[in-house]
Amino acid sequence: MQQLIAHARSFETRCAERSEDLSRLAGGQSPQVLFITCSDSRVVPSLITGAVPGDLFELRTAGNIVPRYSNEHPAGETATIEYAVSVLGVRHAVVCGHSHCGAVGALVRDDDLRAVPAVRDWLDNAAPERLRDSGDAAFAASPDLADAVQRHTLAQLERLRAYPCVREGIAAGQLSLDAWFYEVHTGAVRRHRPETGTFQPL
Repeated sequence: MQQLIAHARSFETRCAERSEDLSRLAGGQSPQVLFITCSDSRVVPSLITGAVPGDLFELRTAGNIVPRYSNEHPAGETATIEYAVSVLGVRHAVVCGHSHCGAVGALVRDDDLRAVPAVRDWLDNAAPERLRDSGDAAFAASPDLADAVQRHTLAQLERLRAYPCVREGIAAGQLSLDAWFYEVHTGAVRRHRPETGTFQPL
């Protein structure tokens, strides 16, 4: 923690070199990309993409889960997506899963999560039919969970596609969607190619 505090203390001084760039941010934001990924500390969107302040509108959730759209049960995640698309006018949305994901691993193994009921209930919202009871031992045993995470990421992308604002943006040709897979142990990023149904290098 002390290292983080020291960095924060010196941040203003280091920012003085970029004062013109940063002062523009005071006038508002116009990110081009909504980047939805996991809360996992090993996944750092700006590091992966080279983004600078103002480039990405980020949504981070346990397991990069996109909740089902509902007007009856407002959620911060839903509001973030709607704001990004309808107010900020992002042109692209990326759902990025990652290897060695604890949330996906818990779903695949059907872990007993009674000790963490909020986590359990959140994961139960994650299209578990795509992951549980797959009947594929290799699928569950893979140490990096690549196949499971990729299936899960595509399921979340379909959830996102069902949001009214997202549907409208796609129909108007103003919004595109992508699914990415990040390998925490190599730094490789793969993108889903609908034409082949596989994740391929960017």
